[in-house]
Amino acid sequence: TKTISKCYVQVTGMTCASCVANIERNLRREDGIHSILVALMAGKAEVRYNPAVIHPSAIAELIRELGFGATVMENCGEGDGILELVVRGMTCASCVHKIESTLMKTNGVLYCSVALATNKAHIKYDPEIIGPRDVIQVIKDLGFATSLVKKDRSASHLDHKQEIRQWKRSFVVSLVFCIPVMGLMIYMMVMDSQLADAHAHRNMSSEEMEALHSSMVLEYQLLPGLSVMNFLSFLLCVPVQIFGGWHFYIQAYKALKHKTANMDVLIVLATSIAFVYSFVILLVAMAEKAKVNPVTFFDTPPMLFVFISLGRWLEHVAKGKTSEALARLISLQATEATIVTLGPDNVLLSEEQVDVELVQRGDVVKVIPGGKFPVDGRVIEGHSMVDESLITGEAMPVTKKPGNTVIAGSINQNGSLLISATHVGADTTLSQIVKLVEEAQTSKAPIQQFADKLSGYFVPSIVAVSVVTLFAWIIIGFVDFEIVEKYFLGYNKSISAAEVIIRFAFQASITVLCIACPCSLGLA
Repeated sequence: TKTISKCYVQVTGMTCASCVANIERNLRREDGIHSILVALMAGKAEVRYNPAVIHPSAIAELIRELGFGATVMENCGEGDGILELVVRGMTCASCVHKIESTLMKTNGVLYCSVALATNKAHIKYDPEIIGPRDVIQVIKDLGFATSLVKKDRSASHLDHKQEIRQWKRSFVVSLVFCIPVMGLMIYMMVMDSQLADAHAHRNMSSEEMEALHSSMVLEYQLLPGLSVMNFLSFLLCVPVQIFGGWHFYIQAYKALKHKTANMDVLIVLATSIAFVYSFVILLVAMAEKAKVNPVTFFDTPPMLFVFISLGRWLEHVAKGKTSEALARLISLQATEATIVTLGPDNVLLSEEQVDVELVQRGDVVKVIPGGKFPVDGRVIEGHSMVDESLITGEAMPVTKKPGNTVIAGSINQNGSLLISATHVGADTTLSQIVKLVEEAQTSKAPIQQFADKLSGYFVPSIVAVSVVTLFAWIIIGFVDFEIVEKYFLGYNKSISAAEVIIRFAFQASITVLCIACPCSLGLA
């Protein structure tokens, strides 16, 4: 007997089913090629050949001559079928050994491991020689009940509803508290500029002066050192910090635990420092019964959280859209198949309903009118029209006669067909599409990876810069106090120069942190 080897060729440049037919037809004619099977979505050809006559590289060359790109795939383990079973009725280690040794003796089983504790069996097999039904039969013959591990078909792991809800809530909370803070801030700015004008001109009418004084209500001190403005900002800032920032804190904590710094660390750092600093400054001012209200940064956290949670919310909504499409795709898969046994002259001997996962390559599957094709295959008998719009988008049904290929998930319309399964399980066109979409979802865009990498360096460098700022100002202050005096307006003359310098230095370094944190790079 001549030995038959198997190789896999990665084929690029295939656009439709006719490319597949073209490759298969031309290669079958070649000497030494036993059979060829091409999967369009996976871009993979499985060739069985006689190594005495032809080599894999020559096969790839033949495909190249047809105008496609082709490379021989080294890891041929791709073709192994993997089976997960639940085995009931095992009582001890000897049962496990019995199952494992019997399966390993079975032709076509490459690897097998049975776990007594979980009642699970993990089996690798060669789909050319043996299939899942045969394996299950072997275990049943040994006297154990066995069934497939049920796969979750609902695509629930792709569901972004919870994240969408969480970020939406975070955004709304931040927004509700952010608007008043922004309002107060703008109001203060306008009033400050008017006040400056008033001081410059001096010749304002008494009514205008009145208006200005009434606007200074916000600067009015509830307690010495605590103005209405700062008090309101503080009240509005607390809930945002807790509810709006909750998820950021969790993420940042996790990142720091793994000694990395991501966007979340920056956000948390800036908002927390702004908040804590402002709070401490207020306490100090109250303790000193300061006449001039301190400059606080209570407006930073709410505004920051608003922008960022809005961004995250939109991102998850977009992801959710893709997932919905994917879930619909997954729901197109048939769940059961009718397998028939044919006698001579294609006479139906028997038929049985099985799970789609149990269909083996080479099985003959019967598809009734209105039924879905459970696997990719080739028509053996029957004529029908098939709606393939799920793959091709073409609304017109396609005629199928013996020799035509059919796609899993498409719908048979008017005639009954017998098909021979060519691609089953994870190799069907539909499974491949689902896999591609899933991969696209989980992989990051290159620019995103780049931004993450940058913010890894960005966070520590910003922290470093603000520390440098702190020390630089302290040094400047002690060398030349005039400069600090010029920039640090309205400090209380009663406190010592050293304290003024340190306070000013802190204010400068915090400002660096707060402003650099929401940098456009990170947000974008």
